[in-house]
Amino acid sequence: MGCPYKAIADDTRRKILEFLSQGESAAGDIASKFDISKPAISNHLKILKEAEIVNERKVRQNRLYSLNNNKIENMRYFLASLTGKDSQSMRAQ
Repeated sequence: MGCPYKAIADDTRRKILEFLSQGESAAGDIASKFDISKPAISNHLKILKEAEIVNERKVRQNRLYSLNNNKIENMRYFLASLTGKDSQSMRAQ
């Protein structure tokens, strides 16, 4: 398992997460939104998957990616705890 905070330190990976916030997407569709090679996108997705920030499922020959909402919420609560906000105020937002 990779470090989720290290995984989101990269700008391209943050943009991939923003894209996936709109819903599940195939690797090829994700790659078409970026001006970098498909192998590079594949590597970014691998890092996000190892950090458990994204989920991957195989449908026939396609790999579909989606956000792991539980992991992202855990990260959000941890970061909020650093600023002194309690979980109740976070849920109200």
